[in-house]
This record gives sequence, C-alpha cells and structure tokens, in this order.
Amino acid sequence: MTILSDAERPAVTVTKAQPATGGEYAVLRWLVLATFVVILNETVMINAIPRLMEEFDVTARSAQWLSTAFMLTMAVVIPVTGWFLQRVTMRQAFAIAMTVFCAGTLLATVAPTFPVLLAARVVQAGGTAVMMPLLMTTLMTIVPEHDRGRVMGNVMLAMSVAPALGPAVSGVVLQYLSWRWMFGIVLPVAIVITVLGLRRLTDVGEARPGSVDWFSVAAAALGFGTLVYGLSQLGAGGAGSAVSPVLLIVVGLLVVGVFVWRQLSLQRTGTPLLDLRTLTVRTYTVSLLLMAVAFMAMLGSMILLPLYLQEVRHLSALQTGLLVAPGGVAMGLLGPSVGRIFDRFGGRVLVIPGSAGIVVALGMLTQVGLATSAWLVLFAHVLLMVSLAAVFTPVFTLGLGALPPHLYSHGSSLLGSLQQVAAAFGTALVVTVMSSRATALAQDGADRAHALVGGMQWAFGVGAVLSVAVLVLAFLLPGRPDAPYAVEASADDECLEVA
Repeated sequence: MTILSDAERPAVTVTKAQPATGGEYAVLRWLVLATFVVILNETVMINAIPRLMEEFDVTARSAQWLSTAFMLTMAVVIPVTGWFLQRVTMRQAFAIAMTVFCAGTLLATVAPTFPVLLAARVVQAGGTAVMMPLLMTTLMTIVPEHDRGRVMGNVMLAMSVAPALGPAVSGVVLQYLSWRWMFGIVLPVAIVITVLGLRRLTDVGEARPGSVDWFSVAAAALGFGTLVYGLSQLGAGGAGSAVSPVLLIVVGLLVVGVFVWRQLSLQRTGTPLLDLRTLTVRTYTVSLLLMAVAFMAMLGSMILLPLYLQEVRHLSALQTGLLVAPGGVAMGLLGPSVGRIFDRFGGRVLVIPGSAGIVVALGMLTQVGLATSAWLVLFAHVLLMVSLAAVFTPVFTLGLGALPPHLYSHGSSLLGSLQQVAAAFGTALVVTVMSSRATALAQDGADRAHALVGGMQWAFGVGAVLSVAVLVLAFLLPGRPDAPYAVEASADDECLEVA
C-alpha cells in the first residue's frame, strides 16, 4: 500500500462534498432517526436478562447470548457494508436495513421460545449493522468540510442519547409491562420511520455495479466472528465453551490475517471487499486507534457500573437506568456545541482536554466502595460521558475527512468492525480482571461484597490505563481536517468519471 502524490495519481475524479441543500440535510434527519431507533434497541436488553431467564427457564449464560449473538452478527456483517454501500443506492440500502430490522423486531415481539428470540436478535443486528456506515458515508458525502463539525455534533446527539436511554427505557417498561413491550414499542416507530423515510428520501450518489469476492465474505465472517466470540468467551471465563477461548482468538486472528492478505491482493487486481488503503492515511489510522481504545474504556465502564450499582449497592434495574441516563443525555446534548467549537477552532482544543477528562473520570471510578456517595458516581459518569463527547465528534470528523470520497464507505465499515472487536476485547478484559482480583481477595478471606468491590476497582483501573493511551494518541491528531490524501485507485475505481 503506497501513498501517491497528486502528480502520480491516476487521472480519476470523484465527487466531493458540495454545499448541501436543505433537502439533502433532510436525508440526514431521516437517517439519524432510523439510526437512533436501531441503536436504542441495542441496549434495551441490558436490564431484561433476569426476567428472560425466569420466563424461558434458561441460565444466565444462555440469556447472555442475546447480547453476544447481536455483537457477533454486527462483527460479521459490518465488514461487508463497505462493498455493499457502493453497489446499491442510498434508498435501497435504507430500505433493506430497516426492513430487516423491522422483521427482526416483529419476530422478537411474538417470540414463543428462547431460540426464536435469539434468532430475532440476529436478524435485528443484520439491519443495525448497515445503518451506522450508511449514515456516516452519506454525511461525509453531502456535508461540506466547513459544516461537518456542526452536523456530526447533531448526529452524535442521537447516537449518544440512544444507548443511554436504552437501560432507562427498559427499566420503565419492565417495571410495569411485559418484556415484549420493549420491542412492541419500538416496532411501530421503526415502521413509520421506514415508510415516511422511503417516501421523502432522495438518492445521494450513484450505485456502481460489481461482483463480490465470496472468499473475502467467508473469511470476514469466520475471522471476525470467531475473534469476537473468543473474546466474549474469555470475558466469561470460558464457561460453557467446548473450545478454549484462547484457541478461538488465535484462529480468529489467523483468519483475519488471511482476510487482510486477500484484500491487499484484490486492491491490485480487482475489487476489495474492505479497502484497506484507508490505513495509508495517517490521520485516519490514528483516529481509528484512538476510537478503538476509547471504545474499550467506555464499554468497560458501561459493563462495570451497572454491576456495581446492582450487585454492590443493590439498586433496582430502574434506579440503575435512571442514574446512568444523565451522563448519556449530557453527552448527547453537548454534541451540537462540540460540533460548532470544532468548526471554529479545530479538534485539538476538544480532543486533548476530553481525553484528559476520560482519565480523570475513570480514575475517580477506581475509588468506588461499599459506601461511595451516589452523587460521586453520578458526577464521575457524567464527566466520562461529556469527555467522550468532546473526543468522538472531532475524531470521527478528522479521520473520515482525511479520506478521499471513494473510500468513505470503506472507512466507515472498518471503523465499525474495529469497534465490535474493541467492544468484545474491552468487555473481556475488564470482566477477566474483575473476576481474577475478586477471586484472589476471596481466597485471602474477604467477604463477597469486599471481594467484588476490589475486583471492580482493579477493572476500572484497567480502563484508566487505556484512557492514558487515548490521551497520548490525541496529541498525534491534527487540529484541522487534512486535505484528502491521494490514494492509489483500484481497477474498480477507474469506472468513475475519468478526467
């Protein structure tokens, strides 16, 4: 993979973002609404596991598959979206994604057995996996550079509030209604958004015909799926797994290596499924690493904090959801302001202080104990979410903005794939550290509560260490978006308009 100068670059032109019209911004509004709904659905299951264990008479290990299967499906589907989004129109991608999501939601609402509910979650995840890359690719295509910070800030509002509201919404539903209403409430909203969206959306860009390399599809599915599954098993201590989690991780990494080799070959001779020339762009690569590490730290805290509040402080699911909701809401509401600051002053004034705030917040959470004030926990969580808001919007914009337009969909897909791996790795890491430390303390004579708290303190410490890496990477990012790098075109790219 080489970076070519402008003089060496093939005479190929691609459409750059032009000043968007009100109608084009309306496209984003519909995509944001749809993305909000599918992301909200991703987190509503957090508080429902005990209820489902009782109703379907399954173990906690089996019930956890409702989350694991969702994550696995995302990891398998997202690598394909870079190719998929270039082969269909925006309206076609939206229609397919939302129809699949609605079908999965309907199936979950009426699921008579646990296996049917599990299958429904897999179908839902298939639709969800397309929406995020579709939204990001469309945004980068139609929004001019000078306005991307503001628009990305508004997009991040929806993307941040949705996962924060998920546990709170499920807590309220489970307090008064059956768990089926978690899907029954989402379904009509999703259907209305799909119907109205298809009536009002206009296509952005043009679809390009092309064949798919099925070997790459199989390698992506097997490699990313096995890797994420192995990491999830490692986080659970390998319980219930017939194969060693370490072996699964090694096999997953090897197959991902084969997938990477295949993409490098296809970049020279044909059409890659996931174009890895995005990694030749330094700003994008640094952004990718920063987002992955920040995602690990964030997911780790999202796993640990509800455990602490419910297992140690004995709060109900509703109380837990309400306590963590302000942080997510604050993160979302800050998004537009962060976007405006980014457009005016650049990214470093946000990313560096935000990264420092993440370190401080996770450092505070390492001090949680049996009698820690709920207000202190609330403050630390709000600080963490606000700091992440200051990081995510600029890093998204800087990283994708450094790519040439024909690589937007591939850049979004690679980011989504790495986020799934980071989520699995972060979860496995903090759960393993927590369990190991708690076991050691219990063997030394500590009671269950003190052992569990000690394990959580160490696990939050892991998140704090990861956040130091985020701070270091923050200093490597530029203040302003780089001009899109000239990246060598593949044979497929030459089907674009030739100058």
